[in-house]
Amino acid sequence: MAGRPGVPAPVHHPVFARVYARLARAMEGRGAAEHRRRLLAGCAGRVVEVGAGSGANFAHYPPTVREVVAVEPEAHLRELARRAAAGAPVPVTVVDGVADRLPAADGVFDAAVSTLVLCSVPDVAAALREIRRVLRPGGRLHVWEHVRADGRVLSRVQRIADATVWPRLAGGCRTGRDTAAAMAEAGFAIERLDRFRFPDTRLSTPTTPQVLGTAVRTP
Repeated sequence: MAGRPGVPAPVHHPVFARVYARLARAMEGRGAAEHRRRLLAGCAGRVVEVGAGSGANFAHYPPTVREVVAVEPEAHLRELARRAAAGAPVPVTVVDGVADRLPAADGVFDAAVSTLVLCSVPDVAAALREIRRVLRPGGRLHVWEHVRADGRVLSRVQRIADATVWPRLAGGCRTGRDTAAAMAEAGFAIERLDRFRFPDTRLSTPTTPQVLGTAVRTP
């Protein structure tokens, strides 16, 4: 596949990658699997999944999907994703790459999927512009992300976390990003964006406020 020139810097988060993979498995039976099914409903044709992680989405792709190109920059997670791809119900190819330099030509995908990824990219605007580049006009971006809190107290907690230890502990994650605004600025028209808490427990964490939905690549 043709792509952007240059070689992206390697992504290496060995401790976080192992913790994240275990957490993803643990959360499947606590609601994550259902969120993944909702996220991927309506996906069809050729799909690029940006930041595929350990491949937890793969089992939930519907039969309307012809092919998934799953991009994952972290070596340990990429190996787990390749194992998951072997049992996926649709063809999945796992490749090395980063969100702001996807290994694909312009307009070659019908849909893009981002699952808890846009929080951790260094430049969310650049990543969204790159996703838009590889989508055809009218293609859909399916997103499940944690986002900036509405409440004053939790949003303050997010700001403090993002300015101190959280990004170092969580693979570069920033908890307080306004993902919906970033998508609109990058040239996506929001179709549906459901806001919810996950996990829905009494105690909120900086990543509890989340959104799930779709946006369309404008011409």
